[in-house]
Amino acid sequence: MRPYYIVLSYQAFKKYFQELKEGDLIGIRLPLKKEEIGLIIDLLNRKVEAFPSFLSQVLSTSKTLQAEILKDFILPHTFAIRDKTTLLSAISELSKLESTFKKFVTKDDRANCGLGVRLWNSLEEIFNIAGSPVLPYPFVLQPFFENVRDIRVVVLGEYYIEAYERVNPYNFRKNLFMGGKANSYELNKKEIEFCKKVMERGKFPYAHLDLIYIGDKGPYISEISLKGGIKGAKINHKEYEEIIKKIHQEFYKKWEEKYSPVEYLTP
Repeated sequence: MRPYYIVLSYQAFKKYFQELKEGDLIGIRLPLKKEEIGLIIDLLNRKVEAFPSFLSQVLSTSKTLQAEILKDFILPHTFAIRDKTTLLSAISELSKLESTFKKFVTKDDRANCGLGVRLWNSLEEIFNIAGSPVLPYPFVLQPFFENVRDIRVVVLGEYYIEAYERVNPYNFRKNLFMGGKANSYELNKKEIEFCKKVMERGKFPYAHLDLIYIGDKGPYISEISLKGGIKGAKINHKEYEEIIKKIHQEFYKKWEEKYSPVEYLTP
């Protein structure tokens, strides 16, 4: 009987994919393309596990999945749009609110740094261009909210938590990549508990979360990812990577205690 595998490289994952079975662990983030997500379904069926979890990995790459799976935590009136049918359904709901909301926002499914975020003047404008190269399916659709506060939270397991508010008076996109500024922010107990609930729902061992306040209402989750920029954070890149490495090593050790013997698969 072979030892249990802990896969630590994409090359090893591809090489041993057909052999993986219950007790084996994928110990890396898989750089899977959209059309390869079905491989995860196969692995789950074989009871192969991953760290970070498969759910957190998939959520990190898809804003539409976040809108669906994390619906209890996201901004109100947010819709995952996958085709013309779901768009028409969302427009029907949002049209009832057009007296309240005059503009709307879409987010490309896999874009980062605010590059896939667009502001629209009407739902009809979105309908007319949806499905084109300018606004391909799938995407997230939500009303444009005024007076938004955007807080980036970095949670590294039980070892580190930090937050900073992203401010940009010249652009509705708060991202630092888009010229925003970072101001240190002290999280309260309610916000920390909220972040932990979101991470628990998505099975995130560590995460970058964007919290949103609409006036005095919130927090809501705007986005979550296993990894993101730390340009506005106090922690430096070396410290960040050391903590991530520690979290992984501790998980591998627990895995070895559960399954033995273990072989680490590297390139």
